Amino acid sequence: MEKNLIDIIAQSGIVGAGGAGFPTHVKMNAKAEYVIINGAECEPLLRVDQQLMAVETKKILEALKLVKDFVGADKAVIALKDHYHDAINSFNKYLGEYEGISLHLLENFYPAGDEQITVYEVTGRIVPEGGIPLKCGVIVSNVETMLNIYNAYFDDEPVTDSYVTFAGEVKNHITLKLPLGMTVAEALAMAGGVTVDGPFVVINGGPMMGKHVPLDSKITKTTKGLIVLPESHPLIQDVKMDINQMLHVAKAACCHCSMCTEVCPRNLIGHSIAPNKTIRFASYGNLCDGSATPMIAFLCSECRLCQYACIMNLQPWKVNHMLKGMMAKEGIRNTLSNAPESAHPMREYKKYPIAKLIRNLGLTKYNVAAPMTALPYEVDHVSIPLGQHIGAPAEPCVAVGDTVNKGDVIAKPAEGKLGACIHASISGTVKAIADGCVSIEK
Repeated sequence: MEKNLIDIIAQSGIVGAGGAGFPTHVKMNAKAEYVIINGAECEPLLRVDQQLMAVETKKILEALKLVKDFVGADKAVIALKDHYHDAINSFNKYLGEYEGISLHLLENFYPAGDEQITVYEVTGRIVPEGGIPLKCGVIVSNVETMLNIYNAYFDDEPVTDSYVTFAGEVKNHITLKLPLGMTVAEALAMAGGVTVDGPFVVINGGPMMGKHVPLDSKITKTTKGLIVLPESHPLIQDVKMDINQMLHVAKAACCHCSMCTEVCPRNLIGHSIAPNKTIRFASYGNLCDGSATPMIAFLCSECRLCQYACIMNLQPWKVNHMLKGMMAKEGIRNTLSNAPESAHPMREYKKYPIAKLIRNLGLTKYNVAAPMTALPYEVDHVSIPLGQHIGAPAEPCVAVGDTVNKGDVIAKPAEGKLGACIHASISGTVKAIADGCVSIEK
C-alpha cells in the first residue's frame, strides 16, 4: 500500500520548526512550482540548521525529493548562507543524484531567512502584501522540518524532540537535541548552567525576534535557541521599554530621516510598509500622508531592523506592533494586497550585514561556535504543551494514570480546527493534564 505523505506528516505532528509552527500537513497539501528549504538561519548566534544540513544531508535531500515530487514542483532549492562551508560541501557530494535540486547561496545579511526575502532572493518573485509564498508558486520549509518529514516517512518517528542552540552567558556553547516538555531551567543546566552574576533574561529564539521566557517555560517544537543575557544588557532593556515611554522619547528625538524605511526588508521588496510614517504617530498623531493608511503596520514582520538602523535607537517596529493590536481589537483586518512588480532599485546596496548587526546588538563576544553535541542524559519528567503550533491547542487523547511510550500520540487537533498532533517525548505515566500541558513521569 502506497504511503500518503500528507497523512504521515499530520499523524507525526510536524510543524514549521523554524518559525511560528504552522502545521506542515496543511502547507504541503498544495501544488507549487518551487520548493525551497530555508537554511539561511539569519538570526545571530543560532547554529541548528547549518549543522543539521552538514550532518543529516542525505536525509534532508531525500525528504526534499519527496516533497518536490508530491507538490509537482519543477525545482527544489536549498537556500543557505555562502559561508556555511561544511553544509555546502556535504550537499555537493550528493546533489548529482537528485534531478531538479540545487543550492542557492545567500549573502550574510539580515533577515535573509524571512521567507518572503528568501523567495525573492531565490526566484526573483515578490510575495504580495499580506500574502504567503504559495501566492507566487512557492512552498518554503525549514531545515529541521524537512528532517522531521524524513524521520516520519522512512522511520515512522513522530516529532518528540527539538534541536536547540545554547548561546550567551552559558558555560557551554553547544547545540543539543532535547525532549519536548523539558523546562528551560533543566535545559540550561545541561549546557553547564548560567555564568552571569546577577539577574538575567532567557531569550527563546534569536536575539532579534525571540521571546523573553521564564525558566519554567517548556521546550517546544519551535524552540531553536536559548540565549542568556544579563538583564542590564541593552538588547534586553530595548525590548522591555514601555511603548508609551518609547513614544515619548520618539516625540523629542525622531529627526524623520527615514533611515528606518531605507533598510526595511519588506519595503525593499516593494511593499508599502514605511516605518518612518508609523513613527510619526509619536510626534503628530498620524501618518502625515493622505495616501497611506495605518493598515501598513500589518505588513511589518517585526524583524526589528528599523531600530538598529535608527541613529536615535527608536523602535518603529514597536509602534507597528501597537497599531496591529489596536486594529485587531476593533475587528480591523489587513486588506492591503498590492503585488509589486519590482523591488527597490538600490536594494542590493541596502542589505544589512550580519557582522554589523552583531556589533550593534552588543553580541560580538557571544558569536562563537556551538557544536552539535550528543550528551548522555536522563529525563524522568516532562510537561508537554498542547499548543506548540499555529491554530487551536491539541486536545488530550490520554487520561491521568495512562501508561505511554515515547512517540505515542497524547493529543490530537480538535475536529475541524487547524492544529497538530502531540506525542510523548518520554515513556512513563501520565501524571497530570492541566494548565495546557500533559505531564509524564517515568
